[in-house]
Amino acid sequence: MSYTVIGNTRTRTFRVLWMLEELGLAYDHQLAPPRADAVRRVSPLGKVPVLMDGDAAIPDSTAILTYLADKHGALTAPAGSIARARQDAMTFRILDELDAVLWTAARHSFVLPEDQRVPAVKDSLRAEYARNIAGIAAEIAGPFLMGDAMTVPDILLVHCANWAQNAKFPDAPPALHDYADRLRARPAYTAAFDK
Repeated sequence: MSYTVIGNTRTRTFRVLWMLEELGLAYDHQLAPPRADAVRRVSPLGKVPVLMDGDAAIPDSTAILTYLADKHGALTAPAGSIARARQDAMTFRILDELDAVLWTAARHSFVLPEDQRVPAVKDSLRAEYARNIAGIAAEIAGPFLMGDAMTVPDILLVHCANWAQNAKFPDAPPALHDYADRLRARPAYTAAFDK
């Protein structure tokens, strides 16, 4: 079985590459920026990443991570379990409290047309991010976010921490630094990063 991942590695596409490396699965990677013809052919919104599983196109990084975790029975708690409900709650929290804040800042930095940007909003977003990352860092339950096993939220959290660092957002608490450094040292992370 081989997958195709479409997207630029400097986007949420990195999450999917890292997941595939963690799972040890074969895949092809087509570099393409958002809204490129190669992306729009399989996903009308033009957003990246897109995972091709045969002829089926799956957009959205978190949907892809969840699909791969469920399909291959790894990096996730079983569907329908309390552990999975907690895992999903943390996934949604990271998307709401970190990813959405970072994306809003990006939109007001370079995504929106210049006349629609409100640069002053970024100060409030930085403050919100600092509060939210401190709360999540305080809940790291073990070597991984949810405890003893790596799960989908780990990929999301480390990717958001990287994004925040690149966007010059407030520094994360030491507990999150140590945690993220451990995950960045994983061979699968390094392999995805080298792409």
